[in-house]
This record gives sequence, C-alpha cells and structure tokens, in this order.
Amino acid sequence: MMDQLKLGRRAFVSMLAIGTAVALSGASFAQDVIKVAAVWTVPVEQQWASRLHNALVAAQERGEIEYVYSENTTATDYERVMREYAEQGIALLIGEAFAVEAPARAVAADYPEVKFLMGSSLPPVEPNFATFDNFIQEPSYLTGMIAGAKTESNVIGMVGGFAIPEVNRLMNAFMAGALSVNPEAKFSISFINSWYDPPKAKEAAFAMVDAGADILYAERFGVSDAAKERGILAIGNVIDTAADYPGTILASALWHGEPMIDKAIADVKAGSFTASDYGIYAFMEYGGSSAVYDEALAGPEAVAAAKAKEAEILDGSFKVEINDSEPSSTM
Repeated sequence: MMDQLKLGRRAFVSMLAIGTAVALSGASFAQDVIKVAAVWTVPVEQQWASRLHNALVAAQERGEIEYVYSENTTATDYERVMREYAEQGIALLIGEAFAVEAPARAVAADYPEVKFLMGSSLPPVEPNFATFDNFIQEPSYLTGMIAGAKTESNVIGMVGGFAIPEVNRLMNAFMAGALSVNPEAKFSISFINSWYDPPKAKEAAFAMVDAGADILYAERFGVSDAAKERGILAIGNVIDTAADYPGTILASALWHGEPMIDKAIADVKAGSFTASDYGIYAFMEYGGSSAVYDEALAGPEAVAAAKAKEAEILDGSFKVEINDSEPSSTM
C-alpha cells in the first residue's frame, strides 16, 4: 500500500511538473508574439505599401506577430493615429514618414519603449527611430537595359510620384541602364505629386506617347493602363503586374519586403533593435529585390545581357550608382 502511495505521489509530481512546463512554454510563446502596427497614407493595395503589408500579414499567419493597420491616413491625421497605436502597447510601429518627418519623430521621442521603423529619406534617430527606403536601384538598372534595347523611337516616357530620393534613385538607375546599351535614348520625365492618382498618371503618360515615347516607365499606377490603351510597352516598378497587362510589361523591378520586415521583427524579439538604416535589406544580395523579364517581348539577347549584368551585381563586380538627385527630361 505504501509503495502504491509513493507511486501515486511521484505520478502527481510528474504531472505537476509537466503542467508547469507546458504553462511556462505557453507563456514564453505568448511573449514571442509581438504586437505590430502600421500606418499607411495610401491603400494597402498600392504597390509600395503592399510589399510591406503583405510581409506583415505573412508574419502574422506564421504566428509571429499580431498585426493591425490603418490605411488612407492623411498627413494631418498621421500623428494622432501613431499616438493611438503607441498607447495600445505595441512593440513595433511601421509606416511612412516622408510627408510627416517632424510629427513621426516627435511621437517616437515620446514613446521610447516602442520601436519605430519608418520609410524616410532622413537619418535614423536614437534610441528607437529606425528608417528604411526603397533601394531597388539594382533591378531598376536592369530593366533600363531592357527598355534601352527595345525602344525604336529612342524616346522613353517616365512618370513618377514625387521627386524625392526614394523615387529619384530608381529613375536615375533606370536611365543609366538604358543608356548603357543605347546611348541614343532620350527621356521624357514627369512627376504627378501624388502617391496614388492613376487618372493623373495616365494622362501624363498619354502626353508622352503623343510626343513620341514607345516605352513607358510605370513608377506609378495608371501608366501601364496608358501603355495598354495605346498599344505600346511598359516597364513595371515594385510589383509584378504582367498578368494584369498581358503583352504590355517588358520587365519589372520588384521589391520584396520580407527580408527587412522579418529582420526587424527578429531584432525586436531579441532586444537588438537599434535606430539604424534597414534599407540595405532591399538590396539584391539580401533577396530584397529582383528583376523579372518577359523574354517573348524583350527578346532573348536583351534578357541574357540583363541577367549577365545581374550576376555581376550579385558577385560585387558591378555597382549600381545610388543617385538621389532629381532627374530631368533629356528631350
């Protein structure tokens, strides 16, 4: 009888230990799921925001984060929305500071316990305001090579959102790539001063086609629509829209938000997040960007040349210049 009591006591202690371990494991797992918020000035479907939004959704689906967001937030309302999220106990706030630099940095200063990762053309600020930018100048150069080899009129139209470094460097890299294979190429450049105004971008593109452009660089939504309607070709930017415009998209420079987002989440969990520039994770060497080509439209020789240059970028033997200055038309 005594032996049975001892066995029962041991079993109870073992069960108690297992239950405690499970409870602690559950608590540890709960702590690993951090709260992340994002504030977007555009719809989450917009190409730039979508790259990061999709990466955050994927992290949530893996069980790594709880993700909430606000979209179509105006510049005048941005600070209020940021503060509301900061008051809710989030660990990481992601967004765009391009038009709200001062308010965004003021919020970060008031909530040092929250980590901020903001799209910005200005430097990070200690202790918690990290920055990033759209550094996809490498695939932009490659798509420029495709456009330069394909144009017959030697006139390429380029429609951008705002003339800020994040846009300028992509346009300048694209132009450099085009000129590397076609020194006769000319460029018509226009900025619509909006991140999301497809009708305005479309009208700007129509004017370029009327002036002789036979290829359009679609930095903004609406440009590829103009190319499709006029029966000419276009170069995509940030996302792959070839399926939406069959027979129209020659090549696209793609941004992949996962390397940066996953790194930031891991850093917050590890307690190693610092006020640094996370923009480097958009470089091709980190898998943060890539180029895709329609060989049937571009031609096998042009695609082979672009892929050869891509190999040089990846092995470090060729560097694409980062030129943030505002590009100008050369016509």
